[in-house]
Amino acid sequence: MKLIQKYFPQLSDVQKEKFSQLFELYSNWNSKINVISRKDIDELYLRHVLHSLGIAKVIDFKDGTTILDVGTGGGFPGIPLAILYPNCDFHLVDSINKKLKVVNGVAESLGLTNVRTSHKRAEDINETFDFIVSRAVTAMPNFVNWVKNKVNKKSRHELKNGILYLKGGDLTEELQDFPKATQYNLSDYFNEEFFDTKKVVYLPIKYKG
Repeated sequence: MKLIQKYFPQLSDVQKEKFSQLFELYSNWNSKINVISRKDIDELYLRHVLHSLGIAKVIDFKDGTTILDVGTGGGFPGIPLAILYPNCDFHLVDSINKKLKVVNGVAESLGLTNVRTSHKRAEDINETFDFIVSRAVTAMPNFVNWVKNKVNKKSRHELKNGILYLKGGDLTEELQDFPKATQYNLSDYFNEEFFDTKKVVYLPIKYKG
């Protein structure tokens, strides 16, 4: 928790309380349905919560923003972002239903009314969103293919509507067909060693009517 407050000192008491509950909630759920490796549970706030919140260092979502989290797994980055942005709407999707059982359980325990889930593949979501977030579920060309028709026409942020993708390592080859992609190094925002190779990749996506 100290780690979250270190980088997000402006949290309200309600947000602090919600973030502080995450460790116990995920530990309990993980003992029934394994969504996080045993090693990672001990590093939950570093490797999952703070990592998810890296997106909030790149963009500050305005109230009313709609966000699709593709391949959310146990709820990352969607759940931490939903705590941070209670006035934004988050739709978390995954093709594995038992993972969503954990997400729904955590969201319900936290009283997150701005989170909904769908047991679907991204391609089968028939809605549009301001931003699409994810954490390394596939290579960028595949991901763009999944979500290219799911971006709202009207942008309200400095960053145009599109993809905010958490990825690690050298992405030169993966992004060679995307000249408009911008890489933000999370090591510029967080000084823990874990973030040395971690990035947020931002890719604007044009609305296709």
